[in-house]
Amino acid sequence: MNIAGMGLVTARGRGIPALEKALEQGWVPPLEVEVKGTPSGRLPVYAVAPETLIDKTVLVKARRADRFTRMAVLAASDALADSGLGDTLDKSRLGVIVATALGPHATTFSFLDGILDFGDAAVSPTAFSHSVHNAAASYIAMTLEARGPTLTVTHFHFAFHQAILLAQTWLADGRCDAVLVGSVDELGAVLQHVCGRMLAAAADGRIKPFAFSSAPESVPGEGSAFFLMTRAVTGSGYATILHGGAAPAGGTLQILDACGFAKDETGYGTTVRPGVPVTGYAPVFGSLLSGTAFHVAAGALMLKQQKRYAAPVQDNPHGLPLGDPNDLTPLDHVLCTRMDWGGRVQELWLARIPVGRA
Repeated sequence: MNIAGMGLVTARGRGIPALEKALEQGWVPPLEVEVKGTPSGRLPVYAVAPETLIDKTVLVKARRADRFTRMAVLAASDALADSGLGDTLDKSRLGVIVATALGPHATTFSFLDGILDFGDAAVSPTAFSHSVHNAAASYIAMTLEARGPTLTVTHFHFAFHQAILLAQTWLADGRCDAVLVGSVDELGAVLQHVCGRMLAAAADGRIKPFAFSSAPESVPGEGSAFFLMTRAVTGSGYATILHGGAAPAGGTLQILDACGFAKDETGYGTTVRPGVPVTGYAPVFGSLLSGTAFHVAAGALMLKQQKRYAAPVQDNPHGLPLGDPNDLTPLDHVLCTRMDWGGRVQELWLARIPVGRA
């Protein structure tokens, strides 16, 4: 399965140029927001700037949409535009899969507040329609005129992995010619409160992917990452993507999706492939349950550019071989590794597209 186009919305901006700049620049201090009812009263976060979500052209059909949906629509639209295939695709055979851990929880809680404040009969119907998990997928399909199958996948840790499997199935079965598949999660007030009460906030604002700590520190983030997937190599041709499997031959880099959102990350030490350099970009995007999608974007960009970006936070107490940005040997494969709270592991392999095929 080929990644033909990518689109991202993160705290560092929107689009592939913003991703390149963020990976090149590395870590920047997070914002601090006030969160009442938490021990410190404040929480470091990586939040998407309001101005990033303003685009009257793309969002003309999503004027009433919430932040969750706007992030998804912009990222999906950018992925299609980045591929250069928008005018050639049969929209009746363009599928949409949205992966999310928590869905539009900010709108859901706003709807519940409306019931408490105004009663069942007077609560906002708009808030209700936007509170369902499939709202973002519907807006994407409407905005991009995609008339293929549309689905939302939810899971606390592996929603994006399951969405990739489903996209592969749709393409392999010939149900779609292309699939827009991506993840979106929002940092709402309720999630900020939960993070402030239940997780350890990074005192220095730095997520440490290589610490393998029994008490990891987090900096909650938000955003959306989408990919236009096709069977054949076409479009921008970033990389091919596989779900798990044995280590392929050739130069490999392993991205650890350790972001501080687990109560214990010591198990990540067992996932490191012997002799394979490791890296981790959670300090760029923030702590996200759906963070694998952002690491896939980083890995695909590195394979296309044949460029390794330095790990933004290089605290390395276990002496791991970190990826070297000055390494000029061919980069053939990137492995993205994610572990859930129960120690279960999911991996996604990315492979370089040979020169001349992209």
